[in-house]
Amino acid sequence: MTTIQQQQQPPGRFVSLAIAAVPVIAASVIGSLATLPNIPGWYAQLLRPSFTPPNWLFGPAWTTLYILMTLACYRILRQERGGKTWPIIAFMIQIALNAGWSLAFFGGHSPVAGLLVIVPLWLSILWTCVLFWRRDTLAGALLVPYLAWVAFACALNVEIWRLNG
Repeated sequence: MTTIQQQQQPPGRFVSLAIAAVPVIAASVIGSLATLPNIPGWYAQLLRPSFTPPNWLFGPAWTTLYILMTLACYRILRQERGGKTWPIIAFMIQIALNAGWSLAFFGGHSPVAGLLVIVPLWLSILWTCVLFWRRDTLAGALLVPYLAWVAFACALNVEIWRLNG
């Protein structure tokens, strides 16, 4: 096998799954640590818009979205052709911003800080979705529900900020 062919070989299945899953799991844990302690106190006291989903919905929604993100990234990592650097960089940026939003909004008790993170988060998800879609339509499509959910979360964040001054 030539050097060029070796460079185009994807990592093994387990390595690819770990590379895809570890950052997602880390973001989930960071987000949960920032969010869960603040729901009964700070968040419960906020004025929230009428379209706020019930608290029980967030766990299943985020679990589903995290699984879809992991699968999308895994599909990109398993491709044999090169040129995966920017899609993976975009993925890592959006997952870092994902955790950052929970830290800003819930951990910082700040809807304004949440807004300062969620807008770049949404843009980075869009960027990731486009880059993934160009390489693998299914991988890009797997991120569409996440893009939609974060757009909804952005609207919710704006309204919480507006209602609470």
